[in-house]
Amino acid sequence: MHLILFFITFYYITIMLLQWPQDWKRSVFIPIPKKGNAKECSNYHTIALISHASKVMLKILQARLQQYVNCDLPDVQAGFRKGREEPEIKLPTPVGSSKEQESSRKTSASLTTPKPLTRWITTNWKILKEMGIPDHLTCLLRNLYAGQEATVRTGHGTTDWFQIGKGVRQGCILPPCLFNLYAEYIIRNARLDEAQGGIKIAGRNINNLRYKNDPTLMAESEEELKSFLMKVKEESEKVGLKLNIQKTKSMASGPITLWQIDGETMETVADFIFLGSKITADGDCSHEIKSHLLLGRKAITNLDSILKSRDIALPTKVRLVKARVFPVVMYGCESWIMKKAEC
Repeated sequence: MHLILFFITFYYITIMLLQWPQDWKRSVFIPIPKKGNAKECSNYHTIALISHASKVMLKILQARLQQYVNCDLPDVQAGFRKGREEPEIKLPTPVGSSKEQESSRKTSASLTTPKPLTRWITTNWKILKEMGIPDHLTCLLRNLYAGQEATVRTGHGTTDWFQIGKGVRQGCILPPCLFNLYAEYIIRNARLDEAQGGIKIAGRNINNLRYKNDPTLMAESEEELKSFLMKVKEESEKVGLKLNIQKTKSMASGPITLWQIDGETMETVADFIFLGSKITADGDCSHEIKSHLLLGRKAITNLDSILKSRDIALPTKVRLVKARVFPVVMYGCESWIMKKAEC
C-alpha cells in the first residue's frame, strides 16, 4: 500500500515539475552476438536495461498517449496496437493479388524498413504537436530524451557513461507508440487517403497496409504506384527518413518496367514474404497452405512419443495437439484464398 502511494505521489510530482530523475534516464546496453565473425560490431544486437521504477511511470505515460494515438490511427495500421493481429493486415494483400488476375492491370509494391531515424529528436516533437498530443505530454517526453546516458556492459566490465544525442530510446515501451504517429504523419502528408486510388476491396479503396515498419503500397497501375512511392519518399525525407531502395521490392500481375530511384534500381519480384507469408503475383495460396501442412506434420512428429504413450490420458493428448499443432497449421488461414479443387 505504501509503495502504491509512493508511486502515485511521485507520478504527480513528475507531472507537475515535468522532470525525470537522472537514474530514470540511464540505460545499460548489453551486446549479444549473432552468427558470423564476433570481431565485427554489425554481428551483434543489443538489449537495453532501464530502471524498473521508471517503467511504472512510462506505463502511465503510454496509457495517456494511447488515448490520442488510437483516435488518429486508421485501420490499415495494425502494428503495435491492442486487438490488431497480423492476419488482419495480411488478408487484403492476397485478395488484391487475386483481383489483379481479374483485371490484369493491378500492381503492388512492398516497402520494408526505412533507414534509421536520424532526426528523431529534432523532428518528432513538432510531429507530436501537429498530431494533437498535449503540450505537457510532449514536454515530459522531451525531458526524458534530454540528457540521456548509457553504458555498455560486457564480460570484461562496463564502459564510462556517455551521452545519447539521437535515435529512439532503447528498451523503452514508448517508441512503438511514437513510431506509429511518425508513420501516420508521413502517410497523411503524402495524401494517400481513399480518394487517391488503390485497389478496391469490400467496397473501399486500399492503397497502403502497415504493420509496424513494414508498409505496403498498392495501386491499379504502374504509374499510380510509382506516384504513391515518390510521395512517400519525399515526405519521409522531410522528417529525416530515407527510403531504403535495396530493401524495397515491387510486384505486378503483368509486365513492369525497372524503376530507377536516386540512381538505384528497385528490384522486381514474382513473390515476396509479407509478415511471414508468401504473397504471389497471381494470388495462389497453395504453396503457403502446403508449407503450413508440412510444419503441422513436423509438430505432430515432435509429439509422437507423447501421443503413443499409454500413461497419458486421451483428453490431455487432444489438448496438446490443439495447443501445439493447430496454431502452426492454421496461422494466417484468414488470408488464404481457397480454390474448389482444394476444398
